[in-house]
Amino acid sequence: MWDGLLDFSVLGYIVATLLMTHVTIASVTIFLHRHQAHRALELHPLVSHFFRFWLWLTTGMVTKQWVAVHRKHHAMCETEEDPHSPQIYGIRKVLWEGAELYRAEAAKPETLEKYGRGTPDDWLERNVYSRFTWLGVTLMLLIDLALFGIAGVSIWAVQMLWIPFWAAGVINGIGHWWGYRNFETADASTNIVPWGIVIGGEEMHNNHHAYPSSAKFSNKGWEFDIGWWYIRLLALLGLARIKRVAPKPVLVPGKSRVDMDTVRAIITNRFQVMADYGRKVVIPVLREEYRKADGSCHALYRRARRVLLRDEARLDEAARDRLKAVLDSSQALRTVYQYQRRLRELWNRTANSPDNLLQALQEWCRQAEATGIKALQDFAQSLRSYALQSPRV
Repeated sequence: MWDGLLDFSVLGYIVATLLMTHVTIASVTIFLHRHQAHRALELHPLVSHFFRFWLWLTTGMVTKQWVAVHRKHHAMCETEEDPHSPQIYGIRKVLWEGAELYRAEAAKPETLEKYGRGTPDDWLERNVYSRFTWLGVTLMLLIDLALFGIAGVSIWAVQMLWIPFWAAGVINGIGHWWGYRNFETADASTNIVPWGIVIGGEEMHNNHHAYPSSAKFSNKGWEFDIGWWYIRLLALLGLARIKRVAPKPVLVPGKSRVDMDTVRAIITNRFQVMADYGRKVVIPVLREEYRKADGSCHALYRRARRVLLRDEARLDEAARDRLKAVLDSSQALRTVYQYQRRLRELWNRTANSPDNLLQALQEWCRQAEATGIKALQDFAQSLRSYALQSPRV
């Protein structure tokens, strides 16, 4: 009895624990996050209910609560109303007490009412899963004891800590504090690593904040999102339907006129456009200025990349001072930075009439091409070739 029904070696217990916690991670990222919170895909009722049942066993989380807290995080990101921003609470608080922050927000009826709509509300949800959250994790403890004997207590403890640490702590904490950024979103989200395996693809958090309704979190060719591959497998088996993925820029060869299709395409792909601007304009000009500068500016330029690419609103005082010094030292960098800011401001003009947006983009391209800076001229010409195309899966 102490050995349980499955008499594993120590390695066997470790593998079993990792497999079960991985199913939990997959349930969170596929069911709670991509399906329920953002409606990026549809799931077959049997698959959906399996995930819901498994999460009841291994986390005791209520679907409506998780979805409501997460949606509020997106709506109020990095503000005082954000349920778990390390920019507000500090990284230590969110990393080590993220589960407590989640529970505090989930207990607010107004949060559930405003952000938790559209989640399961059937008999099982009302009378079992939401009502007896403790019953699921207790049942999981009994199952672990039956399968693994006394070792099942340790396995169960790991299961209970897995989501509070990785999701509430690491993703909500480190995912808004440290890492690399593909896109200059208005928040502080980061990609922790480009290989989304341990946390099911949630590691690519900046990609997700740029395109929250995308079922696929990886964006670059060298990024890997295991949650996405599970979704593709479910879709292949007829158990899921992918509704949305992040748009991909479409450049039409020979298109040289800025029209309304260009405007819509650029706004749709605005994060990719700004990322391309940094890669194709800011960085090449910075390298050229570094090459031409004397030694007194080299140290300044070596540290200039981040401040030139980041939205000024997200820079602290020291970074703003460094940005000013960089711009004061180079007319070319000052020019490309000004055009970068003007291009970014177009996204904030969506309340304006389409004709005004079209005129603004046409004028931006015309003036950019007249600057004499080749990288900027080439980029302005490439913008003319943008066109809309429905994302393909």
